[in-house]
Amino acid sequence: MTTHADEPQPRPRRRAPAGAAVLRADVTEAIRAAVFEELAAVGYARMSIEGIARRAGVGKTAVYRRWRSKLHLVLDIVSALAVQGLPAPDTGSLDTDLRMLYEVTSRALRHPVASQVIPDLQAEAARNPEIAEAMQKAVREGQDGVASSILVAAERRGEIRAGHDHDLALDLISGPLYWRSVVIRGPKPPKGYLAALTRATAAALRAL
Repeated sequence: MTTHADEPQPRPRRRAPAGAAVLRADVTEAIRAAVFEELAAVGYARMSIEGIARRAGVGKTAVYRRWRSKLHLVLDIVSALAVQGLPAPDTGSLDTDLRMLYEVTSRALRHPVASQVIPDLQAEAARNPEIAEAMQKAVREGQDGVASSILVAAERRGEIRAGHDHDLALDLISGPLYWRSVVIRGPKPPKGYLAALTRATAAALRAL
């Protein structure tokens, strides 16, 4: 009689331990989007995990699985902006690189969500060092990173002087538009404003 007792038996399929559910990417993205919408609607001070979960269409547990508190959630969202950043123009000319940067930045800052969220987070940053640090990181690694790439390319092409004051150059590039859009929260720039800003900034950079 033939026996199969010594033949290798298939291993039973392992089951994932209870509570080890995979964090679904689509749920995470829904929560991230809900944070921006909630910030724009009620501001950081009145924002709650309950409101975020309701807006995202998930339970509170789904939020707490990913972030310990609304502070950690907002810090993560703001820090992620630094990674995403803005596209670095590479047109072959300082003037057209600056114009493209200003066009993209101006549209981004006029977005209804951004126009509400950024001022609110700036106000909160004055009271919360952790948010202040996260926002500084987002700006430096995002906007300043793009501006730096424009300066490096312009220096390589001989359009600006080597050894210029890099920090001053960054202020010249980023300062005016942020002042108008974020600080004084002016209306949409009038026709010709971005072109004039591009010419003035390019001239100032060449004069450094």
